[in-house]
Amino acid sequence: METHRIRFLLNGAEVAMEVPPHRTLLDVLREDLHKTGTKQGCGEGECGACTVIVDDRAVNACLMLAVEADGTSVRTIEGESTGETLSPLQEAFVRNHALQCGFCTPGMIMSARALLERNPSPSDEDILDAVSGNLCRCTGYRPIVQAIREAADEQRRRGGDR
Repeated sequence: METHRIRFLLNGAEVAMEVPPHRTLLDVLREDLHKTGTKQGCGEGECGACTVIVDDRAVNACLMLAVEADGTSVRTIEGESTGETLSPLQEAFVRNHALQCGFCTPGMIMSARALLERNPSPSDEDILDAVSGNLCRCTGYRPIVQAIREAADEQRRRGGDR
């Protein structure tokens, strides 16, 4: 079987591996690299459960071939916290009850992280636009918007720290 050698940064650590040309980034993250926080949802780019950040842009890992990750920087939900310490964004999700079943939460947080990195003062409309590709069947989105707004406010108070 044909394979391609790829190299990329995963949550700041270099990864080098051989992958078949048809494997998705989602499959490689979950099955080969054991980053199971990135969820397999619809497999069609509709639910956002598999959202990761690739070169500072939120993408659906189920739609991206692993070979396309060659030479990029990929961040998953596992890179959001430091050890046992949650990031301010994760803490805001907890405080605002912006997670219930938790299935959408990793993708939602990655979409929010990408937004806050490019726009540290988002409006509610900006927030809703950023998470429009992430489906949540539990929260009704109000707590999610509140959590992201709160995290943005805290990030600005801390001077841009995540």
